[in-house]
Amino acid sequence: MTTPTTPPTPTTPSASTTGAPDLTARFGHHRLPNPVTTASGCAGYGREIARFLPLDALGALITKTVMPYPRSGRPTPRMAETPSGMLNGIGLQGSGIDAFVAHELPWLYEQGARTVVSIAGRDAGEYAQCAARLRGLPGVVGIEVNISCPNVADRGAVFACNADASHAVVAAVREAADPAHPVYAKLSPDVTSVTDVAAACVAAGADGLSLINTLLGVVVDTDTLRPALSGTTGGLSGPAIRPVAVRCVYQVYAAMRAGAFREVPICGTGGIRSGLDALEFLAAGASTVSVGTAVFNDPGAPVRIVRELEQILTDRHIPSVEAVVGAAHRGGALVRQG
Repeated sequence: MTTPTTPPTPTTPSASTTGAPDLTARFGHHRLPNPVTTASGCAGYGREIARFLPLDALGALITKTVMPYPRSGRPTPRMAETPSGMLNGIGLQGSGIDAFVAHELPWLYEQGARTVVSIAGRDAGEYAQCAARLRGLPGVVGIEVNISCPNVADRGAVFACNADASHAVVAAVREAADPAHPVYAKLSPDVTSVTDVAAACVAAGADGLSLINTLLGVVVDTDTLRPALSGTTGGLSGPAIRPVAVRCVYQVYAAMRAGAFREVPICGTGGIRSGLDALEFLAAGASTVSVGTAVFNDPGAPVRIVRELEQILTDRHIPSVEAVVGAAHRGGALVRQG
């Protein structure tokens, strides 16, 4: 495959030409046609969710995490319902980077998807191996570096719990990756200071930050009185974690705004179910948002949320997504553009 990697030009009309709000959103050094993406792990490689929505209607599709080798993940049971969410301990099941590049990525490109590939590894070298494998491939518009997955057996592999380890992985990926691919570091909320880890990732060359991954949790089956998941711990997702995610976005954006480290765009993730939820993340400082757990009972949720957000902006006479970004740090004031 030799087609250039230039991402598709956003097709959403701007407010200046139609009166409709401009939905285009910043993603690294690219712009997406709208700010709504799928969250890694919740839409697979896109084949299942494509039955419910056109993939080119998404701002981008963030894939389930890919590693250098096939991985079977944890044995079942590996999912459990929780109040206002779910706990999962899938364990990074996947086909490996070679199979992904050979079979999944060409199909995604044919669908017109703007693909952000989530990658992981056991060490910085394995992350870099995945990033290098994606160089020059069509349809790839970015890389999300999953340094924060909480449902792996070895907690030492959660690089995002340590600023130095996070820096090492992101630096290796940024060096190996195609310069055209923005590199986003996906961070964990299970740390003392998410801003310290964010600063380390940005210093290592991250072009953006994804906030947040799931929170580490345990569910005990009250019939068996044993952990409900085979691996005991899992990642908590859904509406229950949204205030935590918004807090992390708010804190990191505030730190960048105060000059603590270089400003990069943020992708907000955690319990988004509606256009209003997306608006909250944007106001806290996110430029894009990812929809995850919501797709389990509403597979068309990402596109519905795009429509809802557009209607909210229209009803409130807000000219663009960009005008909302960081509004909570300006006392709610919106900057009119155009």
